[in-house]
Amino acid sequence: MRVITGTARGRHLGELKGLETRPTAGRVKEGVFSALQFELEGRRVLDLFAGTGQMGIEALSRGALSCTFVDRRKDAAALVRDNLALCGFSDRAQVVCGDAMGYLASLRTRYDLIFLDPPYADDVLERAIAHIARFDILAPRGIIVAESPADKRLPALGAPYGISREYRYGKIKVTVYRRDGEEQA
Repeated sequence: MRVITGTARGRHLGELKGLETRPTAGRVKEGVFSALQFELEGRRVLDLFAGTGQMGIEALSRGALSCTFVDRRKDAAALVRDNLALCGFSDRAQVVCGDAMGYLASLRTRYDLIFLDPPYADDVLERAIAHIARFDILAPRGIIVAESPADKRLPALGAPYGISREYRYGKIKVTVYRRDGEEQA
């Protein structure tokens, strides 16, 4: 697992032992960042269910302003800190070791870009998407990138949110939600 491009290009990131964490496949990550390449500069990013932190780190490498990484596992949070230090991004990042849904419930700020790649086994992805929309955590013109099994149907959201695109990579689907900008008076 490596950083594809940007200021940390080519850095090999540490990985977690065992099968509990499923890192985003390289071709999926390349596809996501190809689609977002002109929308990263200066963005505030949330990498929820961070695992190794590779999605948020890739965003930082490509010019994102800051990234908050959240994972419930202590070893994952420690690895994210190590990977951030390896890439020189520790000063632009915050690592939270805790429950993702609890973190969302405590938020008082908005993010421009949110990566969601939770364990596939339960409905936490759907709950996270609904919570983000209900509490309006995404900034105007913000983006949610949600990874899921290809056959999983993700919820449609009411205005100002909507699904803008879906990408399929074999057994994996990436759904991109976008939030409209603020209404002008």
